Amino acid sequence: MSNMYDLIVIGAGMAGVAAANKCGAAGWHVAIVDALPYGGTCALRGCDPKKILRRGAEIVDAARLLDGKGIDPAGLSINWSDLMAHKRGFTDPVPGKMEKGLKDNGVETLYGAARFTGDNTLEVDGKAYEARCFLVAAGAIPRPVTFAGSDLMIDSTEFLNLEALPKRILFLGGGFVSFEFAHIAARAGAAPVIVDRGARPLKSFDPDLVEMLVERSAHVGVEVQRKTEIVSISKYGAAFAVEVTSGSETRTVETDLVVHGAGRTAALTDLNLEAAGVDYGDKGIVVTPHLQSTTNSAIFAAGDSADTEGMPLTPVAVIEGKVAASNMLKDAQTAPDYAGIPTAVFTVPELARVGMLEEEATNAGHDVEFRFTDTSGWYSNYRIGEKSAAAKVLVGKSDGKILGAHLFGTEYGELINFFGLAIKLGLTAKQLKSMTAAYPSVGSDLGSLL
Repeated sequence: MSNMYDLIVIGAGMAGVAAANKCGAAGWHVAIVDALPYGGTCALRGCDPKKILRRGAEIVDAARLLDGKGIDPAGLSINWSDLMAHKRGFTDPVPGKMEKGLKDNGVETLYGAARFTGDNTLEVDGKAYEARCFLVAAGAIPRPVTFAGSDLMIDSTEFLNLEALPKRILFLGGGFVSFEFAHIAARAGAAPVIVDRGARPLKSFDPDLVEMLVERSAHVGVEVQRKTEIVSISKYGAAFAVEVTSGSETRTVETDLVVHGAGRTAALTDLNLEAAGVDYGDKGIVVTPHLQSTTNSAIFAAGDSADTEGMPLTPVAVIEGKVAASNMLKDAQTAPDYAGIPTAVFTVPELARVGMLEEEATNAGHDVEFRFTDTSGWYSNYRIGEKSAAAKVLVGKSDGKILGAHLFGTEYGELINFFGLAIKLGLTAKQLKSMTAAYPSVGSDLGSLL
């Protein structure tokens, strides 16, 4: 006999937990299931622990920037084991807190691998369940790669659990994971190499600012090898021999660790979605704008599990989870609002963007004024000794509205939020410039960028 629910949520990450709590608090009979500890990638295996480790890199970098300016960084170093323990002080309590919150809202917590057996039925480790609605929010997994020895790589989850940091680290792929982890590793004394098969890493960010980041990366010991592909990885004593190609050249790179940073894909293949008649692909379940499966009306999807225009970010996943829950509760067809959502690569310093890229604005036919400012000599950067910082703001010539903002610099991951709010509310550059900020703060630089 099956267990009947109003809603079963698959995936106890931020999107799934948000939806389960919303529906449970509204009086629905809800269950949530995950084979991994509750909390999802962001809280346990991604954004949050990563930025805790980054704090160590920030401290080291900040001290080195003021070398000869009143600070002696000699002897300053990261104790990797202690930093990891600090990280676990945050991550270890997360599953228990998540489960308590769910249970307080009347949500039943299940554990195990879920697998659909029909349009409205699934199994969790062989036990049958039935529901009127389902939300698939199962997250993502590292994108499969097929070269010989690919199984010798570790993924981002394993990197965030390393008890000791090797001296030489090679990162596959020129995206968020590789750059962020490489910057942490470099400040912790490692020699990181990023291997990217393309000519331009971090393709979703402004190319001019990306080049500034690559140059800044080189100054701290992060080597970026472009137009380079891994052919094979083999064990080489206690280390690894990585065969790579660059054009017609083939060579071998010796390293102590290889980390998969070449993107992620929706974690859907083990759910047996075919049994529920659900259409899906690498980008997730094919959904309507209001997040309902196009082929099974009982199933909704959010976050990495949904093929939407939203960026693969935790805040986007949470928005989608809440919107999907609201649509199920109200039998509505509300679409998420993706306007003005910023994203950042938390290198040291960070690279951030919101809205359109220069190329996107031009291709869309906008008459745009591109306001580029080198801020490396500004007071806010002089104060901390940083010599690499810049901003590019895209403003519509006809109405003065902000179409995009691209920032590279210390604390610019916070500054980008002002631009996100302006885009979401349709503010003009003049209106945003009228804000009076606390001085001297990085926020007080905003008006001068406009």
